[in-house]
Amino acid sequence: MSEGSFFTTGMAPLVNWARHNPLSRFTFLSSCCAVEYLAATGPHYDLSRSSGAFPCIRPEQADLLMVVGTVNMKSAPRLRQTWEQMSSPKWVVAVGACACSGGCFENYATVPGIDHIVPVDLYVPGCPPRPEQIIHGLIELQERIRNGTLRPR
Repeated sequence: MSEGSFFTTGMAPLVNWARHNPLSRFTFLSSCCAVEYLAATGPHYDLSRSSGAFPCIRPEQADLLMVVGTVNMKSAPRLRQTWEQMSSPKWVVAVGACACSGGCFENYATVPGIDHIVPVDLYVPGCPPRPEQIIHGLIELQERIRNGTLRPR
């Protein structure tokens, strides 16, 4: 650098880099998608190692809310309450066809996609999605956070 010059840059790239890894996740599990999700967290796939998303016990500690499977009308207020308890920045991933769009359940008892309750940042479709799809979805979410294409709430 020459005399009298200086280097400037925005803070956004540095902040996004710090936010993208590791994410702490809180999981809202139900129905058959939970089996595949639990397989993804097991020793064969090891979701925490491959995606850098570590589990939390309390929603206040989490950056990421993973909604896995069907959400019925009775549990919908709990899902909204869980999302509101999370501190910012926070992201939401819908895992499975039922969480994404209601799936094959089109009746009065189920929510036709969790985006009717909470804002969703990433959808992982499938009935149920394979563990590889779940891991790929989390890696994609981290890439979007790091690139700044996905803004936190």
